[in-house]
Amino acid sequence: MCGIVGYTGHVQAAPVLMDGLERLEYRGYDSAGICVSDGDAAHPLKALRVKGRLSALREASENGKAVPGLSGIGHTRWATHGEPTVENAHPHLSGGKVAVVHNGIIENYAELRVKLQGRGYVFESETDTETIAHLLHYYDHGDPVDAIVRTVMHLKGSFALGILFEERPGEVYGIRRDSPLIAATSPEGSFIASDVPAILPWTRNVAYLENMEIVRLSPEGITFFNLDGEPIEKEFTTVSWDVEAAEKGGYAHFMLKEIHEQPKAMEDTIRPHIRDGRIVMDELGMSDDEIRGIRHIQMAACGSAWHVCMTAKYIMERMARIPVDVDLASEFRYRDPVLEEGTMLMVVSQSGETADSLAALRYGKQQGMLSLAIVNVVGSSIAREADRVFYTAAGPEIAVATTKAYSTQLAACVMLALHFGRIRGVVDDDTYAAHVEALLKMPEQIREILRGEARMQWLAGKYANTRDAFFIGRGLDYASVLEGALKLKEISYIHAEAYAAGELKHGTISLIEKGSMVLAVATQKDLMEKEVSNMVEVRARGGTLLALTMEGNYDMEDQADFTIYVPRTEDVLYPNLVVVPLQLLAYYVSLSRGIDVDKPRNLAKSVTVE
Repeated sequence: MCGIVGYTGHVQAAPVLMDGLERLEYRGYDSAGICVSDGDAAHPLKALRVKGRLSALREASENGKAVPGLSGIGHTRWATHGEPTVENAHPHLSGGKVAVVHNGIIENYAELRVKLQGRGYVFESETDTETIAHLLHYYDHGDPVDAIVRTVMHLKGSFALGILFEERPGEVYGIRRDSPLIAATSPEGSFIASDVPAILPWTRNVAYLENMEIVRLSPEGITFFNLDGEPIEKEFTTVSWDVEAAEKGGYAHFMLKEIHEQPKAMEDTIRPHIRDGRIVMDELGMSDDEIRGIRHIQMAACGSAWHVCMTAKYIMERMARIPVDVDLASEFRYRDPVLEEGTMLMVVSQSGETADSLAALRYGKQQGMLSLAIVNVVGSSIAREADRVFYTAAGPEIAVATTKAYSTQLAACVMLALHFGRIRGVVDDDTYAAHVEALLKMPEQIREILRGEARMQWLAGKYANTRDAFFIGRGLDYASVLEGALKLKEISYIHAEAYAAGELKHGTISLIEKGSMVLAVATQKDLMEKEVSNMVEVRARGGTLLALTMEGNYDMEDQADFTIYVPRTEDVLYPNLVVVPLQLLAYYVSLSRGIDVDKPRNLAKSVTVE
């Protein structure tokens, strides 16, 4: 959530900051601001803040001309403490001497606020961040690193900070704890940012800050410090994707582009792990004995990644015969789980920075659990802290509603299940070979589904005014409809719920009435008859029934008002295929309703606070 950009160098800072913030818009925000130093230690720092979109900030700053200077910090804020107002927007200043932008939440801000007021500081906002600005000002006696160290020692909670000191023109400082922050360098200058897309037009040379590491940007370059104020060395890495990968490329929205990027993302995730008909997981660093010793898997994730875990539970138990429990990461550590010896914790996150998932990982490690993370972002916090990592190859995902990251996470789970099953001797050679072959076919099958996009667009237009939508399925299809319902509700604002079809009689069917849209996913052969009986119940109550099933199952047209088909594959791989028409349906319904698909209200791409 929120976006941070900091810059110092040889070009005007304000346009660089606003360009970087625009590339972080996908993270979600409701206000924005920048603060620039003109290089004169005698001049107060100049800040501009607006409520609303970055276009208002561009207008207020005359595209940056109104705030000249070669160094500065910028922020897009998603309101937590205090409503979205100009007063609550970042950056926050103290005495015109210190400016700070902040991602995260300071849990003891109220206590700090009282103490600072007692020392004569006047607060102009309702935010927790303003306490940081005043603390920095209070401890600033000419040594910025010392002021930062003394300040953060008082902070409870999470933070990524970008900081300017009036008396240190040309310098930008940063520090993080549990919220992401990167540093980057280029011939034009040096940067800090909360995510890589902000700096891609300038460089792909990036360093990832660890918790409680301090960075100083200056005209001479970048210096890192520990909490003792001692300089430390950090390794820079080259980001594998470039600015074009983070742009729309001719598509109307990032979401549509990323839906169409799924075949390539799947190929990039699957093919490096399949050699000579075998799944190879050398980079996991897990020995065969270690895999055989897994007695239980505990999975934790949030949002769509939790739906991946729900799907993976079915697949892992079926293919590897390992019992699996799935928790929402936000609930996992609070229920005091019983974690037996031999339990492996699996955490799934696109960004690798999801606050609740990161907390679940840390909790599991404290309990002595072996941890495995499935993440998309190399160098992210979860990737760095997990014992084992499976990197998906989705590339940058900008749209708030995940598509290709979800698909590649599913593919990763299938490969892990097959790999574990073969090593544990519970999947026979023929089954194993058939599933590996089906995995390799999947990218082309997704392309085939995408070629029928116009049909989904027509269907979405027909049902765009639906008030209530229900998604039903059994077994793996139930796991799939969880994601389908989320996609529709988060970007179209239509009330949508997913139910296990067998639960209809236990209350849910009372909601079905004439005009209700019900989408039934039916791909599991062993459960087909039972699913059809549930569909008949829906039709009998006057609901409009849409069916999503596999090619060849044409009897479904006798039951449904409209039928969507996906290519045939192995049962455990259908979730990778059925999700694509569900994504297209949600996208085109949202488009028909005139909604900004990439920026759904109240949502952020990367949820880095609890």
